[in-house]
Amino acid sequence: MFGKKEGNIPEEKRLEFLNLIKPIIAKTLNVAEDKINPEAKLVDDLGIDSLAAIELIMAMEEEFKIEILDGAAEKMLTVEDIIQYLAKTILP
Repeated sequence: MFGKKEGNIPEEKRLEFLNLIKPIIAKTLNVAEDKINPEAKLVDDLGIDSLAAIELIMAMEEEFKIEILDGAAEKMLTVEDIIQYLAKTILP
């Protein structure tokens, strides 16, 4: 459905994470949820800047009760990258 699948995350979990992060991304970046898909690039497609990136990381940390280190945050270039990170961090 999303094209290239990374990792071994079940499709239902990928969809679950996507649906959880869509409202967070939409609110933080002030973009419509229908523009948010796994292939969307945070900078090029969704217009994230450095301040919004910090706000997005903080919002996800609060929502998922995790800490996202700077090195990991810098590697999040697409919505799929966020899904992969959350899945690896949260799933057993």
